Amino acid sequence: MTKTDKAAAIKQLKERFENNEFFYITDASQLTAEKTTELRGKFFEKGISMQVVKNTLAIKALESMPEEGNYKAVFDAMKGPTALLFTEVANAPAKVIKEFRGEDGERPILKAAYVAGSVYTGDDQLGSLAKLKSREEMLSDVLTLLQSPMQNLLSGLNSGGAKVAGLLKTLEEREA
Repeated sequence: MTKTDKAAAIKQLKERFENNEFFYITDASQLTAEKTTELRGKFFEKGISMQVVKNTLAIKALESMPEEGNYKAVFDAMKGPTALLFTEVANAPAKVIKEFRGEDGERPILKAAYVAGSVYTGDDQLGSLAKLKSREEMLSDVLTLLQSPMQNLLSGLNSGGAKVAGLLKTLEEREA
């Protein structure tokens, strides 16, 4: 790889890191070509991009990112075979990996995950990451919470209105 190629690869990786607040660092080596293709297909279905990278190039791209992003925390995970997973939904790669592994699978291995500034290190974090709620799920929960008091108020007003109408009708009938 020439210097120009390396510079272009670093620039491309930096853009990917800038445009994705969630990425996973995995090791999918030792999977057969057939299994790797199957895994890539599952990622593609969920809108996850998988890119095998050279660790040194990925580290250089991350070093050029702002320090407040806490990217240095993932440098230790950049050893051995590395595949980056870029996603817009924080928990999607973890769910796909868990499903892909099934009962006895051990690959791909989660080395680390970067989720909006927080870093999860180690394969044992896979379960926690899969349980994270996506932005859409959180918005749905907030809307449900906001709607509940309003629905209670409206049903109370509706039932109160019916009681008042019933009282007025009863009083009208008595007078007649």
